Amino acid sequence: MSDKELLIPASQTDAAINARTRRGRIQMLLLLLACASPVIASYLAYYVFKPEGGKTNFGTLVYPAQELNPAWLSVPIQGKWTILIARPASDCQIKDDECIEALFLMRQVKVAMGRESKRVQLLWVNTDGKPVDPEVTKIYDEQSAGLKIVTLPTDPQLKAQFEEWLNKEGSGQQIQLIDPSPAKMMFFPVTNSPKEFAGMKKDLEKLLKLNHKGEKL
Repeated sequence: MSDKELLIPASQTDAAINARTRRGRIQMLLLLLACASPVIASYLAYYVFKPEGGKTNFGTLVYPAQELNPAWLSVPIQGKWTILIARPASDCQIKDDECIEALFLMRQVKVAMGRESKRVQLLWVNTDGKPVDPEVTKIYDEQSAGLKIVTLPTDPQLKAQFEEWLNKEGSGQQIQLIDPSPAKMMFFPVTNSPKEFAGMKKDLEKLLKLNHKGEKL
C-alpha cells in the first residue's frame, strides 16, 4: 500500500470497495439477464403482457411452468423445444385412432414450422415398454417423421417422479410442450379438427418467434 493510500480515511476506502462490489454484482446480473432474456421474453408475452386477451390459440398454459428433470429421459431435452406424448405401446396400434391421431398431429405441427422445424423434436414415451407396432414405426419413425421413442426410467424413484410430473393438472393423456429450459409450459388435447390444428400451430409459431434459444437439431 502506498503512502497516499495510507492517508486515505478508512471510510473512503470501504466506500470504494463497496462501489466496486456493487458494480460487479450489477454486471453479473446483466449478464445473467442477457442469457435468459429469450426464455423470459416468451413467458412475459404469455403471462404478463397477455397478447390477444391473455389467451392462447388452442393450448392450455402451465403456470408456473413445471420443470423437467433431464435424468428422467434417455434423450437430450435441455435446449430444445419438445412435443411429448406418453402412451403404452400396447394401446398404440395402427388401428387405434386416438393414438395415431396424436402422432399424426405432432408430426404435422412439426412439419408446419417450416424452416424452424429443426428446432422442434417429437418424443413418444412408451409407458409399458412393450414392442411398438411395426406398422406404426414404419410411418412414424425418427428418420422420416422425426419421432423418437423412449421408455420410462428404470430407476423406481425417477419413474415415480416422472409420472407425477407427467400427470399434473390432468395432462397425462395430452400432448405436452416442453420449452428449452426444460419445463412443461403448455399442453394440448388430441384433435383431428383442422381449426384446432391451426390453433396449435399458431401457439408454437409464436413461441418459436419469441424464443430463439431452441437448438438446431
